[in-house]
Amino acid sequence: MLKKRDLHDSHALYELMTHPDVFPFVRQKAASYEEFLFITKQTIEAEERGDLISRTILDEWGAPIGTINLFDIEDNAGFLGTWLGKPYHGQGYNSPAKDAFFQELFYEIGIETVFMRIRKVNIRSIKAAEKLPYVVKANETRKSIYEQLNANGDVYDLYEIPKDQYTFHLMRTGTLQTDSSQLLEA
Repeated sequence: MLKKRDLHDSHALYELMTHPDVFPFVRQKAASYEEFLFITKQTIEAEERGDLISRTILDEWGAPIGTINLFDIEDNAGFLGTWLGKPYHGQGYNSPAKDAFFQELFYEIGIETVFMRIRKVNIRSIKAAEKLPYVVKANETRKSIYEQLNANGDVYDLYEIPKDQYTFHLMRTGTLQTDSSQLLEA
C-alpha cells in the first residue's frame, strides 16, 4: 500500500494532484509537471537527510494514488500531510494508508507524536481525522503550537496522534503486532 517516493510515479501523481478538489489542500504544490519533478527530487533528498518522511500511496494494483508525509520533524514529532487523488476519495484508502504509515513511524523509525494541522474549511479532512479513534483534537492541549499555526489568522485546527494512544488503539482492536521488538518501548 505504501512505498518510498520515486520519480517514476511523478506523472500519475501530478495528474491527480492538479484536480481542483485536491490541489488547494496539497502542501507541496507544483504549477507544472517539471516543477512537480523538481519538488519530488527535493523530497527524496530531504528524506535521505532525515528532514522528512514521504511515501507514495498505492491502490491494490500498485498504481500511485496519493502521498503521505511527515514534515517538520523535530524532537521525534512531525506534521502529517496526506492527499489522495479525487477518484480515490471515499474509497477506503485513507485509513489503511495512515495505519501503514503510523506503524512505520512509531515502531520502525521512532517517532513519538504525529501532528495534523487541518484547515478549518477542509471539512473532508476534519471528518476523516475525527473518525480515527486514536486522534486527539489538540487546540487546547497544545496551545503554543496551535497559536503558532494560527499566527496569521484562525485557519487551522490542530490534531495529535501520540504513539501511546495509537498503541492502545492497536491493543484494544487486537491488531498490535507483538513480534516487533520495538513495541516493548511503548
